[in-house]
Amino acid sequence: MKLYSPKVIGDIKKDYGFSLSKSLGQNFLTDKNTIDKIIDQSNICHDDLVIEVGPGVGVITKELAQRAGYVMAIEIDKRLIPVLQDTLSDFDNVEIVNEDILKVDVNSLIESVKSKVNTPLRNAKIVGNLPYYITTPIVMKFLEEKVDVSGITVMMQKEVADRIEADEHSKDRGAISVAVQYYCTVHRIANVSKDVFVPRPKVDSAVLRLDVRKSPPVKVIDDKLFFKAVKSGFSQRRKTIHNSLSSGLLMEKELLGRILDDLEIDRKRRAETLSIEEFARISNAIFTCQNKERNIEKG
Repeated sequence: MKLYSPKVIGDIKKDYGFSLSKSLGQNFLTDKNTIDKIIDQSNICHDDLVIEVGPGVGVITKELAQRAGYVMAIEIDKRLIPVLQDTLSDFDNVEIVNEDILKVDVNSLIESVKSKVNTPLRNAKIVGNLPYYITTPIVMKFLEEKVDVSGITVMMQKEVADRIEADEHSKDRGAISVAVQYYCTVHRIANVSKDVFVPRPKVDSAVLRLDVRKSPPVKVIDDKLFFKAVKSGFSQRRKTIHNSLSSGLLMEKELLGRILDDLEIDRKRRAETLSIEEFARISNAIFTCQNKERNIEKG
């Protein structure tokens, strides 16, 4: 059964008596070439554990199950659970979980699977067709919680993919660009037309593979301060880095100005023009300065 066929998807909807949910961002992929690219570029091996986010009716799940050692498909819509149990009934290496991915402890799930599966599983990877409206929270959840995976291959709104991929020379650059690139190397696998989904969304999509780094590309003294500086810088995009950081970090402008001058970073630059290395240098210098002030106060 070709689950990616619009006719098959239509028949499933009819047989199970449900309509797709706009609130859950349900758009099912119907293009086999794109499915093949996702599977191939995810580099799935026979001893991999795959966590799939939003399996829908099992279009991608079915292909994953033929490559991976084990697939855990996490679906928030309970109406789709019996559908998945039916469409994936031929596979004994697929587990269907009715949960909200944003509320799941993914590391605990990975450990539970590894402990109960007889075959050793080498790497864990994440694959998914993410709902547009919660793409950023899902991606950042995986990264901030340091989920124990080697790669994340996900479909998302093209505009979000552009932002994630953007460097300091792009107008699309934002806090998520710096955050994702701090944790991962970013590879664009495909751009996907809105015409190959059921129902047809209003915008095009893109597939990114995020290869999780073993260590960040820059040395950061304090992760929390680094990301606070990044978020502060981009929270007021029209302001200079001097103004946005001083207000976001509650720092005296004169002190921050001296720090930027010492680093030879122009106070008038905006956050989108700063590289990860420059954000790291700024946050490290602020940390060192604040630490000195605390020591003086103690003395």
